[in-house]
Amino acid sequence: MSPPAFLDKMVAREDAPARVASLTRPVVFTNGVFDVLHKGHATYLAQARALGGSLVVAINTDSSARRLGKGPDRPLNNELDRAALMAALESVSLVTWFDDDTPAGLIAELRPDVLVKGGDYDMSKLAEARIVESYGGRAVVIPFVDGYSTTALVKKIRSAG
Repeated sequence: MSPPAFLDKMVAREDAPARVASLTRPVVFTNGVFDVLHKGHATYLAQARALGGSLVVAINTDSSARRLGKGPDRPLNNELDRAALMAALESVSLVTWFDDDTPAGLIAELRPDVLVKGGDYDMSKLAEARIVESYGGRAVVIPFVDGYSTTALVKKIRSAG
């Protein structure tokens, strides 16, 4: 049996610029840990995709995710599993990884047309937004779906045991 076709959406960082160049424009970019996929993630990603022709998702590597301070045992799912789940989503066109604290370097390489962040980000304070806007792209905040967070879900699971 051959591997699922969605795995073709996963691409190493060094190969990402060439693959992004072949995507339908405008290219939308977002990033995150996406540790335990939930309805809030799926809704956010569908809304992000609706802003363009393609959606690129950059996943924090395991070491990058640990540096975010979400807990010593996070992420619960490793970077390959998290990327595979992202790639399986219809709204996602391409998945890659970044090992830095922010995706600024990757964004500078990929030059997406639209940067999307979730929640209450102030785009004027994000270096990533300034990079995208410097070449004519735009930065958009999509509000979180209330009641959904991986951290809250992990707490709920742990308290049930």
